[in-house]
Amino acid sequence: MGDRLKGRVAIVTGSGGGIGRGEALALASEGAKIVVNDLGGAVDGTGSSDAAANKVVEEIKAAGGEAVPNYDSVATTEGGENIVKTAIDAFGRLDILVNNAGILRDRMVFNMSPEEWDAVIKVHLYGHFNVTRPACVLFRQQRSGRIINTSSTSGLGNRGQSNYAAAKEGIVGFTRTLALEMGRYGVTCNAIRPTAGTRMTVSDDMRQAAERAGRGAEFEKMMAAQRPDDIGPLIVWLASDDAAHVNGRTFGIQTGRICIYSEPVPEKTETKQGGFTIDELFELMPKTLAAGLVNPSPPEPPKE
Repeated sequence: MGDRLKGRVAIVTGSGGGIGRGEALALASEGAKIVVNDLGGAVDGTGSSDAAANKVVEEIKAAGGEAVPNYDSVATTEGGENIVKTAIDAFGRLDILVNNAGILRDRMVFNMSPEEWDAVIKVHLYGHFNVTRPACVLFRQQRSGRIINTSSTSGLGNRGQSNYAAAKEGIVGFTRTLALEMGRYGVTCNAIRPTAGTRMTVSDDMRQAAERAGRGAEFEKMMAAQRPDDIGPLIVWLASDDAAHVNGRTFGIQTGRICIYSEPVPEKTETKQGGFTIDELFELMPKTLAAGLVNPSPPEPPKE
């Protein structure tokens, strides 16, 4: 085991499997003590079980590390507070928070129920806030801390995931703001957009969609090559002293590939004294800001 994070305590939400498990194991391999949080539910957030978190705790202990389980839901205020309390009760402190827990309720927006929207927003966006808020109380007092949030490339736009995309891109805004608010206290906050083959990304629906498109074998091969355990090393680096100068940024990570995303800036700007009239904009836009723009999803003829 390494010692880059020796003596530090980390919470990883949703770490009973997939990406979260790999993150917890990676942090533990560098000496961090881990709170393995997992509700143990299905991909859609239903149900619960202690088994997933317990299994990862045993893996960490078998490798010579220290870990305790927590089974609370990040979707509630009380759950978030209890997760942080578990770290304090077990290890006496908290240094690192990895917000990873998530669920899916995929559906086209015109078929999505309010309950399906709410469930995803609650776990992802509220879930980040519910654990981060009590963690930041501690981080502010001790004037140190690392927060790593989990966004997704789906936040850039993905059919059938308006709830998930909204939550994941909201997390990027949350990350930028936390960086501004907490930086003065020695705390950094960054986000990742991971790609890996997990039960969330390799769902039955996605398999069926790939097969209908004649890409079933290609899809399975691609997902098998994207290992969840390959996300963890970036989490370790972001949680370390070496990344103290990195704050408010978003990284893409998958097996064999890592990138940093640019921050949004205006592409083109038009100015004038006073406001634009309706007639002026109808004249101006096609020649300037909208020039060359192409609809990425143009109208299609009705299906027979």
